[in-house]
Amino acid sequence: MDRALKSADKDFILKTANEKFANKKWSDAIALYERVSNLVAGTDEFQNVGYNTAYANYYDKNYKLAGHQFKNFAVSFPQDPRREEASYMSAICYYQGSNDYNLDQTNTQSAITELQDFLNNYPDSERSKNIQTMLDELGYKLEFKAYENARQYYKMGEYLSADVAFDNVLEDFPATKLKPKILDFKMKSKYELAMFSMPDKKKDRIDNAIAYTRTIEKELPNTDYTKTALAFRPKLEEEKVRFEKIVAEAEKRQAELTAKQKAEEAKNAAKSELKKEENNQEAIENNIEKAKKDSATVSDPNSTFRIRR
Repeated sequence: MDRALKSADKDFILKTANEKFANKKWSDAIALYERVSNLVAGTDEFQNVGYNTAYANYYDKNYKLAGHQFKNFAVSFPQDPRREEASYMSAICYYQGSNDYNLDQTNTQSAITELQDFLNNYPDSERSKNIQTMLDELGYKLEFKAYENARQYYKMGEYLSADVAFDNVLEDFPATKLKPKILDFKMKSKYELAMFSMPDKKKDRIDNAIAYTRTIEKELPNTDYTKTALAFRPKLEEEKVRFEKIVAEAEKRQAELTAKQKAEEAKNAAKSELKKEENNQEAIENNIEKAKKDSATVSDPNSTFRIRR
């Protein structure tokens, strides 16, 4: 191995690399193929080295690198009879590199794209038979991740966010197998929102929740989900009656308070008007009294007038 890595003899390096590949010594084979790659550039061996390197990385579980190498081979050598297999293996590598649903799903999206591309390019290939199964599996993984994200909102008591998130799952994955569970969680979210809502939104939310129990009854007949919805409905209707009474009592108290305030305002206005009239009367009487005094002064015979000369 060390001798081959230090050698400049491409034939010897390639022979050793192929032996390591045949013996499933993947990391050794990869290192030797990388060493010899530039030495065989432009020769017939170049394609074989690239092809074997991709497979060695695949078997060594370097799926991302292997996928890139297989894809590069298919693009670079369109006339090679192994092109279809390379395209297929590129898609498989992306599929193998897909993370668990609770992790980042970028690789899953890429895998779906690669698998669909292979299906479009080679619809009659024997290798296409299991592609749809893999696509369904990856699609479900994306669905389940979206579903779990929405369910986390519900578990945290963020019922409005949960309701919206579950709607998004149904919109993004209309054919999802998780639909019954999603509808059930939407029902439960609407129920919680209705029962413990702020007053200004409570009536609409109760009506919405009651209507949704009927949706569940229609969409999921004869299921435990319908049983839950039917158990919620009388509680919601009872809460609606209770809330309407509270609203009616509050409106009555408000009307009484408003009437009392208006009566008090009218009373104060009357007092103010009376006070104003009293002040006006007092002013009139003062003016009359003053006029009398002035008249008495003019009529006094002892009054002296000086005529200016």
